[in-house]
Amino acid sequence: MSASFDPLSPRGPLMADNGRATTPEAGLPATDRADHGVTRALAEPVNVLIVDDEPNNLTVLETVLDDSGYRLVHANSGEQALMALMTHEFAVLVLDVSMPDMSGFELAQLVKQRKKTASIPIIFLTAYFNDERSVVEGYGSGAVDYLHKPVNVNVLRSKVSVFAELYRKGRALEEANRALVGEIAERRTVEERLRELNDTLERRVLDRTEALEASEAQLRSADRRKDEFLATLAHELRNPLAPIGYAVRLLGLKGPADPEVVRASDLIGRQVKAMSRLIDDLMDVSRINQGKIQLHRERILLASVLRDAIDAARPVIDECKHELQVTLPDQEVTLEGDATRLAQAFMNLLHNASKYTDSGGQIAISVLPRGQHVEVTLRDSGIGIAADRLESIFEMFSQVETALSRSRGGLGIGLSLTRRLVELHGGTIVARSEGTGRGSEFVVSLPLVDAPPAGAADFSGQGAASGEAPLPALRVLVADDNQDAAEALTELLRAMGHCVRCVFDGEAAVSGAREFDPELILLDIGMPKLNGYEACRAIRADRTGRRIWICAVTGWGQPEDVRMASEAGFDRHLVKPLDPDTLLRLIGEVVAGGRPRLGSG
Repeated sequence: MSASFDPLSPRGPLMADNGRATTPEAGLPATDRADHGVTRALAEPVNVLIVDDEPNNLTVLETVLDDSGYRLVHANSGEQALMALMTHEFAVLVLDVSMPDMSGFELAQLVKQRKKTASIPIIFLTAYFNDERSVVEGYGSGAVDYLHKPVNVNVLRSKVSVFAELYRKGRALEEANRALVGEIAERRTVEERLRELNDTLERRVLDRTEALEASEAQLRSADRRKDEFLATLAHELRNPLAPIGYAVRLLGLKGPADPEVVRASDLIGRQVKAMSRLIDDLMDVSRINQGKIQLHRERILLASVLRDAIDAARPVIDECKHELQVTLPDQEVTLEGDATRLAQAFMNLLHNASKYTDSGGQIAISVLPRGQHVEVTLRDSGIGIAADRLESIFEMFSQVETALSRSRGGLGIGLSLTRRLVELHGGTIVARSEGTGRGSEFVVSLPLVDAPPAGAADFSGQGAASGEAPLPALRVLVADDNQDAAEALTELLRAMGHCVRCVFDGEAAVSGAREFDPELILLDIGMPKLNGYEACRAIRADRTGRRIWICAVTGWGQPEDVRMASEAGFDRHLVKPLDPDTLLRLIGEVVAGGRPRLGSG
């Protein structure tokens, strides 16, 4: 009959200090003692430890495993199970995966780490962890089987019976070996059975490993399809943004207009920039997740990085009527990193502060060197962050729930992207807040270097002087199968004073380059008849085409797209929507002459 006893007692019924039953035949001759020992070992009930934090589940397991050959020990937590394992020996451990103080996987790892308990077979029971990864984790933590609730009663009894029988055989073999060295045959028999069991387990592990590898291959394939989808989505979203941006700039070049038209144009322009930023953030997160993002490291001044971030975020800060204060140390602070990416990280923090601070709020940036690191602290007087959200706000797609009514939109990826960019520079970022309604504070810590960069820009943020002489007119060929985008860009260039021809496919671009003799070609990639790469190669093959500036203007912005553009002969790779200021800088380079190394705008 099955008996259950307290796992916390120093020993169970008939148990000696070492956890084994006493041996009344100790005074018999060696041969008889061996026979008696084997017989007793085979007949004595074996200990079975069942662990579950639910009392009802323990009762059910005791009923299912009620057998005269078992002495059931129950524990309702990982701690009680460990105490029982220190006191007694067990034939098998039936273990629930999900427990509050210590999971079944963690308990199994502790069991396998102890020499005394490392060989105990473990059968996992779970109602929740049914995915492939959890199953593999279970076997990896030392389990010999992994059963899903509700458990098949006959299967569980059969498995426990097998392990109980193996335990009895092993115990009998130990008794025989201690008494009679000559009982080699019996030992070999038991060892052979153990080897067969190990072979079975190894085959199951190999099967599981192969299944895991197949699953990982499927995940990689799904991840690749996801990246392809994101790239296509970015391309399709950028295409309609391009003509909208060109049209807004064209309206501004037409001179004074109705104030409502001006406000509407400004509104459209801001939304185009916001949409472009969301698309870029999505692509950046995808690249970082794949390890494809590359930092262009150089020695830079932190003040210059902050200036660029503030310039980029200034329209949002001014629109919200926030007061921005910047406090810098007297000495220059020098970092080694990618100035553009660091500016992007701080710009995201400024956007976040503006978004979650009511109109007319305060934002403060302070810089404090601390030994080999510098701390950049950004404080705001905004809605604050609840204590339980201080870490989760850095997770993908996380937003402060109480701020939804004040949100200016976003996908909840800005802070996640910021943390990843900071970590790529060897830094850390933490969020602090005294609670809801009491503002927020983000502290970025970055490693310092000693020497300042030569010719570093001043923090004043003063750009080139206004009123510079207008650039000379150029002959520009625009080629894009998106007619709205092509015509809007053409009108914008003409309003700037340039002579422009517009075509809508790759073949027309090649013939237009020959007939029009342009100085600059703005060439889309995805076009009919000839794509942009083919058209660029055809133009470069002509003798006159070698001196023309050819720039890819496309919605495809992955590093692979930049590489393919370079191989095709493009001078620049610019991503839609093409910012008019970027277009002006490009025209300035064409006027200045020379051939740049291909870059992405």
